[in-house]
Amino acid sequence: MRRRGYRMTAGQIVVARADTDVLLGRARSLAARGGRRMLGITGAPGAGKSTLADQVVRSLGDDAVLVPMDGFHLAQARLEALGRTARKGAIDTFDGGGFVHLLRRLHAADEEVVHAPTFRREIEEPIAGAIAVSREVPLVVVEGNYLLVEEPPWDEVASLLDETWYVDPGPLRREWLVSRHMAFGRDRAEAEERSDGSDHVNALLVEGTRPRADVVVTGA
Repeated sequence: MRRRGYRMTAGQIVVARADTDVLLGRARSLAARGGRRMLGITGAPGAGKSTLADQVVRSLGDDAVLVPMDGFHLAQARLEALGRTARKGAIDTFDGGGFVHLLRRLHAADEEVVHAPTFRREIEEPIAGAIAVSREVPLVVVEGNYLLVEEPPWDEVASLLDETWYVDPGPLRREWLVSRHMAFGRDRAEAEERSDGSDHVNALLVEGTRPRADVVVTGA
């Protein structure tokens, strides 16, 4: 039987972003299954995945915690040493192995508390140990661009997630991304150069992972 908000295409479920009750219902069902569950939310830069992930965690309260992939950005000093500062946000500007190791620990849920890093855009640096994930929290929401990329070590991520949502960026992604860059200190020319340069290249890589998602969220 077809339900409102659902449409099956090639094994995927497609849900409109406006159908908040459907999305939150899926997240609550995951959290209620027992044990530790992991929900991945992915999409291109500027797609709105962080906003959706925040909404899910706020709605579930103590039953969910958000762990962003962005906490595994390499430090600015390391990017400078590697000559990759202009491509910050590209897949090789993250500690992918460290990210996978953390997800394994979170998936196992056999430690009283696991501390995860976060990323502060106002200083453009990761902050270690900023997020405490208690063993009792049933749902970990993992948000990031490269959750479904099929190259090592990222190819291990999908097996550690119970369900993955791909957030379709929609037509306003570029303008929103430009605005975000400007909000953190870039002028419009710099923001557009970043959005049309490395951000666009990263988006193309992420868009290629869409077929591997369990749910596609449209209208973001």
